[in-house]
Amino acid sequence: MQTIEELLESKNIRVTAMRLLIYKFLAEKQIAVTLSDIENAFEKADRTTLYRTVKTFEEKDIVHQIDDGTGITKYALCEKGCNCELETDLHLHFHCNNCNETVCLTEHKIPQIKVPDGFVSENVNLVVKGICDKCSGQ
Repeated sequence: MQTIEELLESKNIRVTAMRLLIYKFLAEKQIAVTLSDIENAFEKADRTTLYRTVKTFEEKDIVHQIDDGTGITKYALCEKGCNCELETDLHLHFHCNNCNETVCLTEHKIPQIKVPDGFVSENVNLVVKGICDKCSGQ
């Protein structure tokens, strides 16, 4: 199994203590997190460092951005082997209207959508909204 250090190095990301801490924080979460969540978890860290780390992770396909309709961007770790490609790596997200948590449903892939000639897809986002299993008691 690949270590965090090996993963970062394989993506040409310099390994730093803060990058390791942020990766571990994201890995421990079962939900998508906001930049504010990360800032709150690392109160003593420089906000710019946190933001740059998340942006670097996003550019290198370690995390993906989620627009769940709340107006606040959330981030979650990509699954192993993900390159965030429109054709192969997109999956559903579920946003709970009760607890406001958003989770990746990576086992549910979004089928490739063919757009009309002359149109160019740049992003596909599919969010299912409802009540999560924790809130529904099931």
